[in-house]
Amino acid sequence: MAALIAGSSCKKLDVTPPANLSTTVFWTSPGDAALALTGIYNTLYASPNNLDQYGPMWYENFSDNSYSPHNLASAQQALIAGLTPTLGGFPGTLYGNAYKGIAAVNAFLPNVGKVLSGDTLLRDRGEALFIRGFNYFLLAETYGNVPLVTEDPFTIDYKSKREKSPRADVLKQVEKDLDSAIAYLPDSSYLSSKGHVVKGTAEGYKVRLLLFEQRYAEAAALASTIIGSNRFFLNPNYSTNFYKPGQTTSPEILFSIEYQAPTAAHPYSLTIYLSAPGWNDLQGTQDLINEYEPNDPRKTMTFFFPGDGPAQGWPFTTPAVGTPGIGDWAAGFYPTKKWLDPTLKNPVTGLKDDQDYVLLRYADVKLMYAEAQNEAVGPDATVYQQVNEVRARVNMPPLSAGLSQADMRTAIRHERRVELALEGRRYFDLRRWGIAKQKLNGFAQNPAVPGNTTIYKDNFDYWPLPQAEIDLNNGVLTQNPGY
Repeated sequence: MAALIAGSSCKKLDVTPPANLSTTVFWTSPGDAALALTGIYNTLYASPNNLDQYGPMWYENFSDNSYSPHNLASAQQALIAGLTPTLGGFPGTLYGNAYKGIAAVNAFLPNVGKVLSGDTLLRDRGEALFIRGFNYFLLAETYGNVPLVTEDPFTIDYKSKREKSPRADVLKQVEKDLDSAIAYLPDSSYLSSKGHVVKGTAEGYKVRLLLFEQRYAEAAALASTIIGSNRFFLNPNYSTNFYKPGQTTSPEILFSIEYQAPTAAHPYSLTIYLSAPGWNDLQGTQDLINEYEPNDPRKTMTFFFPGDGPAQGWPFTTPAVGTPGIGDWAAGFYPTKKWLDPTLKNPVTGLKDDQDYVLLRYADVKLMYAEAQNEAVGPDATVYQQVNEVRARVNMPPLSAGLSQADMRTAIRHERRVELALEGRRYFDLRRWGIAKQKLNGFAQNPAVPGNTTIYKDNFDYWPLPQAEIDLNNGVLTQNPGY
């Protein structure tokens, strides 16, 4: 996802939003299409209560990977007390924000042809369709059955009500949107696109969709196409995928929400939220730390450990060296290092930082290929190749030869957890694999307090629809089962 407000190829959004303009006034020139497309991308900046809705790291707190002492995104409440229709945070706001993005696309598609034609029209339609597919996929994998709306919002009676569509129908629309995006978008690297999505972006998300639907042979074939395109490569420096300026030159990124301080900075310093004393809202669990193999450098690239100081990138003078159980560092958890800018020293609350939110990396594509191919045909040489290349990038040894399909499945799931730690995939992977209840129900986040365990019920595989939406559509929109 790209913040086009910060891109050099689009105008700054300093006019009345297109949604507030009459079509007779607005859709009159190609420049209007650029402004409207920028508005679509800007829906990805949704930040209720200063917390970026699409920040991938915050979804980790719903899993066994991390912990927020301040209930950021309502993750702690969801795990300790359980999901409810009146829960705030992401369960209560993601639904509405996704539909805002969808509405922006639905208003764009029937009008953009008034001012554009040819390849430019197709490219812009492809970008918009990707954003709609992205949002509907997020809704389908998070909430399950949701209303499916593709009409121009200005043609719909605002008093009308819409019932839920089956998840299968929503996913069919996602696939249709992504297929159109794949056909329309340029076959180029994301690095060269100046923040616009490209063909590989849409292909990567379709691989996620196919894995979600357990269409393994198709997922492997499409992931193989991305790999064979030679448009994307593993970044030799793993850490620099997560802060500037490395993000701006990484050949590994297929999709990100881009920020550029001071005009497009995080609403609240990401560095402060993540690891500042008194905050520490993304603390790694001992369970995740135990997952790392000996000498895996990704462990110390992702978390701080006892004794770490400025030489290891600890950005704060007080405390100069982190000690578990002392001050704001809770024993049993580990402060986040990933996503922090290592050049910052003693950052303050008002800091305007601008780390991009990376939502899809080439390493993920390679691991998705390995998973899909292993499920489809077993652990052949190509499965080993893709996993081993991800491991070799951080100087980890190759997998042992002769693994069974089940053993390879375990190895791939391990690799996804440590490679993509704090990138927002763990929670969705657990649900997709059907093991969320096994891993999260009764999970003790802090081994020092084993009596404090989390709750995960079967129906939690899909979040409840926000009660406010049920109330607005009383008698038409029904709640998900179990809530």
